[in-house]
Amino acid sequence: MDFSGLNREQREAVETLEGPVLILAGAGSGKTRALTCRVANLISHGVPAWRILALTFTNKAAREMKDRIAQMVGQKDADDAWISTFHSTCARILRRDIEKIGYSRSFVIYDDDDQNSVLKEILKRLNIDDKYIPVREVKGKISDAKNRLLSPDEWFMQTMRDHRTSQIHDIMVEYEKRLKSLNALDFDDLLLKTLELLADHPPVLESYRDRFQYVMVDEYQDTNKAQYEMIRLLTERSRNLCVVGDDDQSIYGWRGADIRNILDFEKDYPDAKVIKLEQNYRSTSTILDAANQVIAHNEDRKDKQLWTQIGEGEKIHLFVAEDERDEAAWIADSIRGLTRSGEKMGDMAILYRTNAQSRVLEEMLMRAGIPYKVFGGQKFYDRKEIRDIIAYLRVIANPSDDISLRRIINVPRRSIGDSTVQELMDHAAKNDMPLYSALSDLPAGLGSRPRKCVSDFFMTMTMLSALKDSMPLEEFVETLISRTGLREQYARETSDEAKTRVENMDEFMGAIHEFVQMSENATLESYLENVALVTDLDRTEDERGYVTLMTLHSAKGLEFRNVYLAGMEENIFPSSRSRDEESRLEEERRLMYVGITRARARLFISRARQRSIYNQVSYNPPSRFIAEIPARLTDANIPSRRETAFGKPREMTGMRLPGRMGGSSRQPTPLNQIGKPKLTFQGKTLDQIPGVSKGFAPSKARENESSSLNRLFRPGERVLHRKFGAGVVREIIGSGADARISIEFTAYGVKEFALSIAPIVKLED
Repeated sequence: MDFSGLNREQREAVETLEGPVLILAGAGSGKTRALTCRVANLISHGVPAWRILALTFTNKAAREMKDRIAQMVGQKDADDAWISTFHSTCARILRRDIEKIGYSRSFVIYDDDDQNSVLKEILKRLNIDDKYIPVREVKGKISDAKNRLLSPDEWFMQTMRDHRTSQIHDIMVEYEKRLKSLNALDFDDLLLKTLELLADHPPVLESYRDRFQYVMVDEYQDTNKAQYEMIRLLTERSRNLCVVGDDDQSIYGWRGADIRNILDFEKDYPDAKVIKLEQNYRSTSTILDAANQVIAHNEDRKDKQLWTQIGEGEKIHLFVAEDERDEAAWIADSIRGLTRSGEKMGDMAILYRTNAQSRVLEEMLMRAGIPYKVFGGQKFYDRKEIRDIIAYLRVIANPSDDISLRRIINVPRRSIGDSTVQELMDHAAKNDMPLYSALSDLPAGLGSRPRKCVSDFFMTMTMLSALKDSMPLEEFVETLISRTGLREQYARETSDEAKTRVENMDEFMGAIHEFVQMSENATLESYLENVALVTDLDRTEDERGYVTLMTLHSAKGLEFRNVYLAGMEENIFPSSRSRDEESRLEEERRLMYVGITRARARLFISRARQRSIYNQVSYNPPSRFIAEIPARLTDANIPSRRETAFGKPREMTGMRLPGRMGGSSRQPTPLNQIGKPKLTFQGKTLDQIPGVSKGFAPSKARENESSSLNRLFRPGERVLHRKFGAGVVREIIGSGADARISIEFTAYGVKEFALSIAPIVKLED
C-alpha cells in the first residue's frame, strides 16, 4: 500500500501496528489521514477488518473515517470494521447481551424530553417543588455522577450532605428504578451499562477482547472516566491500543472530559510509543507561532511545537475598540473590506467566549447587510428565555396576540396545564373573543384550582399593563421580569446552563438600555418594532455564502481562512469563573489555542476599552492571552480608529500590554496594510488641518467655507466621525451656513449634523 504522501511522523504512526501507541496530533496535522491509513495498513497486513474497533466522538467523524477507508481497501472491509461513536458501539454491544444485567434487548433510549417527563413524574410523586429543585439541575447532576461512575449513594457521600442534596439523592434513586421498570436507558447509561456488563460478566468481556485485537480512539483528550475504563477493559490483554489526541485542545472539562487520560497515558502504558504530529497543513507560520507562544504558558501539557511550510503570511491584526458596538462595527467593516478584496464570506468566522456576545455582533452584521449564521447555539433573540420575555412584552402591547399568550401562560410554570389552556381557547372561540379576554371571562366548567391559577395570572398581566405607560421602558421591563418570576426560575439553579440563561436575560436588559439611549421616544411599541426588524429580517444568501458566528467551544475541529476573535478582555476571556483556579485557567488557555488555530490565512483579535454585557458596564483590562503573543507577530503599533483621527482618549486602568494593539475602520489593499486608512480633509492630511488633530472638525469660525464643504462631501463617500466611527454620506441638505449632512453609520444608523461643525473627516481607501 502506497503511503508516500505521508510525512515521516505520519508514516511512523501508520506503520507502528503493535502495542500501545500515543499519537500526539497537533491542530491541522492530518490526524484523520494518519488514522485511516493505519486501519488500511492493518487490513493490508492480514488483520481481519472485524477485529478492528475505531472509536470517535461524532457520527460525522465516524462517517468520514469509514468513507476514506472504503476508498483504500474497499467497502466490505470498511463495513466489517467497527468504526463508530462510543455510544453507538455501546448500544450495539448492549443489544446483544443486556438481558444479562436485567434488561430486555428491546430497551429504548430516552432523549432529553423523555428524561424530563420521567423526572417531572418523580418530583410530583415525591411531593418536591420543581422550583426548589428544578428538573434541569437534577438531570445535570445525574449525568455528572454517571460520567464519574458514581452511584446515587456514592454521589451523595461526595457532596454537601444537607436536606436539599438528600432530596436530589432520592430523586436519583427513583429515576434509576423508574428507567429500569420502563426498560429504558438514557444517553449516559449506554456507557455505564456497557461497563457493568463487561465488568460483571467475564465471558462477555472475553468475547470482545478476543474480537477487538486492535483498538483505536480518536480525540482521546476528550474521554471521560467511563470511556477510559471501557477502553482499558477491552485492551487489557492485547495492549494493541492506539490513541490519537492533543492535550492542548482539551476544552471539555466542564462536561466530564478528563485531561489526565491523555497526560498519563505513558504511566498507564510504560512501554508506549509516542509519536508527535507537529507539521501543520492549515495555518501560516505567524499564526502557529502565536499559538505555540500562548500554549507554552500552560504547565500541565506535553511538549510540542507546531510548524508549517505554508509560509509566514500576514501578521496578526489587533484592534482596540471604544466599546462593544465599536468593536462589532470594526469587524463588519473589516469583513466588507475583505470581500471587496475577493475573499468569500463563507471563509470567515467570528468566534467569542460566551453566547451573550453574539447579540451586538448579529445586530451589526444585519445593519451592514452581511449574511451570517450562528452555529453551536441559537441566535440571541431565538433563545427560549429571550423569546419568553418578548412574548410577555407583546401580550402587554397587544392583548390580541394569542400566539404569544399561549407561549407564556404557563411560563414560569403556574399549574395552567394544556387541558386548561384548551378549555380557555374553546371558550374564546365560542364567544368570538381573544384568548386574553377569556382570562377574565372564565368558562363555567373550569375547576376551582385552574380557575384560581388563571385568575392570578390575569391579575399579574393587568398590573403590568397598568404600569406600562407610567414607567420608563427600561424600568418597566425589569419590573416585568421580576414580577413574573422569569429570572428567578433560573437564578435558583446552580447549573452552568441556568447561569447562562440568567446572563442572557441581563444581556437583554443591556439591549433595552442601549435602545433607550439611542432613541428619542423609547416606548414599548417602538422597541418591539425594532426587535421585529432585527429578528425577522429576510436575508438572502448569495453565492458567497455567509459569515459564521460561534462560540470557541463550537469551533473545535473547524477551520476558516479568516478568523475574528472578539471580546479579548480579562473576565470575558479568560472568563471570570476561571481566575482563581489554575486548572480552569489552563483550560481557558487551551480554548484560546483552539481559537487561534482555526485560522488559515488571517487572524484578527479585538478588545474593547469598555463593554456593556449582562447589562453591566465593565472596564476590563486586555486579556492576558494577548500579552502572551509576541509583538513581532502583530500589527505595527496602531491606535484605535477614533484615536487615529481625533486624538487619544484616556487609557483604561488595568494590565498594559507589552504587545501592540491597534486597528482602523477600513480595509484597503493590500490586506497586510489593514488598519491604515488615509484620513484627509480638504485635500490635506490630518496634521495639516487646524483643529482636527485636537479632536474637532472645522470650527464655527469657518462657517463661511460651508459652501465649499458641500462640494467636498458627496453621497456615497465614506467618512469618520469622532464619536460614531465610520459611516457613509447619504445626502447633503441645504447650503451655506445652514447646510446639514446625513450619514449612515454601521453601528448607530442614520445621523444628521450641521455640516459646518460636524466632527468628521473623509476616508480614502
